[in-house]
Amino acid sequence: MTTYKIALIPGDGIGKEVIPAGRQVLESLSAADPEISFSFESFPWGGDYYRAHGAMMPADGLEALRGKDAILFGSAGDPDIPDHITLWGLRLKICQGLDQYANVRPTRILPGIDAPLKRCRPEDLNWVIVRENSEGEYSGAGGRVHQGLPMEAATDLSMMTRAGVERIQRYAFGLAQSRPRKHLTVVTKSNAQRHAMVMWDEVAREVAQEFPEVTWDKEMVDAATARMVNHPATLDTIVATNLHADILSDLAAALAGSLGIGPTANINPERATPSMFEPIHGSAFDIMGKGIANPIGTFWTAVMLLEHLGEIEAARRVMAAIERVTANPALHTRDLGGTATTAQVTAAVCAQVASTRSCLTPA
Repeated sequence: MTTYKIALIPGDGIGKEVIPAGRQVLESLSAADPEISFSFESFPWGGDYYRAHGAMMPADGLEALRGKDAILFGSAGDPDIPDHITLWGLRLKICQGLDQYANVRPTRILPGIDAPLKRCRPEDLNWVIVRENSEGEYSGAGGRVHQGLPMEAATDLSMMTRAGVERIQRYAFGLAQSRPRKHLTVVTKSNAQRHAMVMWDEVAREVAQEFPEVTWDKEMVDAATARMVNHPATLDTIVATNLHADILSDLAAALAGSLGIGPTANINPERATPSMFEPIHGSAFDIMGKGIANPIGTFWTAVMLLEHLGEIEAARRVMAAIERVTANPALHTRDLGGTATTAQVTAAVCAQVASTRSCLTPA
C-alpha cells in the first residue's frame, strides 16, 4: 500500500466547503482501492488566520509543506481584507516559495454541461492552458511613492528572465508533444510590449527546435480571446504569461460551462517541492455557507493531483465518476442551472467512485 501525505488548505469562502468534499472523494477512492491511502493534514490559513495573527500563514509555513506529497488548496480572498494581502500572503507565497512555476489548467466540456458556445461540439473545446506562474506581471516588482499627494506614482513591473521563459516554454512544448494533436499556441503581446514579450517570442522559436513533432503558432492575446470564442477547434495546448493566462483560463472555464468546474495544478516539474492543486473558482463569499457551491472543480483538481502522483488508473476512476454525475442534470448545482447541493453532488461522486470498477482496464 502507498500512503500519500496530503496538505489541505481550505483557505477562505467556499474553499472551506469544497476542500472537505474533495477529501471525501479521495477517502472514497482509498476505501475502494486498498492499494492507495492518504494521510491528510489541515492547515487553517487564510482570512481567519490573518485576523488572529496579522498574516495569512505563519512565517515557517512553507517548511511545514515541504515534506508533503501534494497540496490541495481551496481559495484565497476575503471581503474584509485587501485582495493583494490575501493573494500575496497565501497563494502566491506558496507558489513562488515552492517554485511551482507551471500553472496548468485543462478545459473541456464535461458530459451534460450546457456550454454557452452553441456551435461548439465538445470535441472542439479540449484545451490545456499553461501559465507561467513565478514571474512576469506578478513578479511583485514595483512600488508607490508620494502617497496621498497630487504627484503620487505607482508602478508594477513585469519581470521576465530568460531562464524563467525557457523553462515554461519547454514545459509547454513537452506537454503539447504528449497530447494527440501535438499543437501549441504561444500567446504574446510583442507588438506593443517590445522588450520582454519580444524575448518571449524569441525563446519560443528557439525551444520549438527541440520539439520537431510539435506544430505551433503565435497569437496576440487580444486575438486569442476572439479565437477561443469563434474558432475553439483550432486550439489545443496554449502557453501564456502569468497575467495573460490568468485571464484566458477564466474565459476558457466560462466557455466550458462554469468557473465552478475548472481545475488547476501549480506544478514544480522537477518535483523538488510539492505541487499544489486548486479549483479555479475563488472564495465566492456570496454563496459561502449556503451549501450550493459546485465541488466538481475540486474533484477534477483531485484527478490532476492523482495524475501527478502517478496514480493514473485511480485518476481515471475518479474522472469517470465525475462525468457520470455531470451527465445527470438532477445533480447540477446552481451555477449550472440546477438545484443540487454541494453535499448531494459529493455523495453522488463518492458513490460512483465506490461502485465504478474501472472499465478502462481488465479486472
